[in-house]
Amino acid sequence: MAGILDLLNSDAGKQLIQGVSQETNQSTDKATSVITMAMPLLMGAMKRNVSSSEGASGLLNALENKHDGSILDNLGGLFSGGVNEDVKRDGLGILGHVLGGSQNNVVGAISKKSGVDTDSVMQILTVVAPIILGYLGKQKRQNNVQSSSGLEGLLGGMLGGGKRSQQKQQSLIESLLDGDNDGSVVDDIAGMVLGGSKKKGGLLGGLFGN
Repeated sequence: MAGILDLLNSDAGKQLIQGVSQETNQSTDKATSVITMAMPLLMGAMKRNVSSSEGASGLLNALENKHDGSILDNLGGLFSGGVNEDVKRDGLGILGHVLGGSQNNVVGAISKKSGVDTDSVMQILTVVAPIILGYLGKQKRQNNVQSSSGLEGLLGGMLGGGKRSQQKQQSLIESLLDGDNDGSVVDDIAGMVLGGSKKKGGLLGGLFGN
């Protein structure tokens, strides 16, 4: 099963980093840092939401009817001339649904840890959210996932790690979604997804040569 790093260490991932960098006028290092933290957080929030039948049904419906992975086919076109308003509106809707009242808390924590201002972090999350759903939709099709339990397992597999690691990771994500924790929680989550690397630039810094 493909995971987050499979996306980020692909041509599409490189286009995503470069496109987000240009869209927000942030360095590729900064864009990489925010995306590295945002992806596991958003996927963990989705995993939390699908634990309810309503949340699972909503996400399955979105993946079947809209987010089928086609957005990944032309990321260069997506960022050419700036991301269009339809994609941004879609991203805002996804963030509101997935993060709910914890959105400002998540944005603030990522901003604090990455050193990127909150407006730019929000811009990045708005663009990344539809791409994550597209990637999830693509994996759903490839793995023939049709049920809420299958979807929860798919999200867990994409986040990576063993069962104990996933439980700790999910606990960290929930503590950020529910509380007012500082950015250290975000760093722990990203570190777990990236195999525990917490050095500046981390694993992704090496992958992208930053």
